[in-house]
Amino acid sequence: MFEKMNARLKKFTIVDIGLIKCSAFLAAIIIIKLFPQLGKVNYGILILLTLACGARPLYRFWIKK
Repeated sequence: MFEKMNARLKKFTIVDIGLIKCSAFLAAIIIIKLFPQLGKVNYGILILLTLACGARPLYRFWIKK
């Protein structure tokens, strides 16, 4: 299953990845519009969650050989 997914991902270009990022950003805006109380979350918590979610990919990309 993962081999098929990797083969499909190798066909992506920079434009495809940019469009995926854009759609994720717009989906987040829709979620915030549907649940306005999410917009009142403390920025420190959001920064902490961002760092927690990005730590492993950054480690695997830059540090792990």
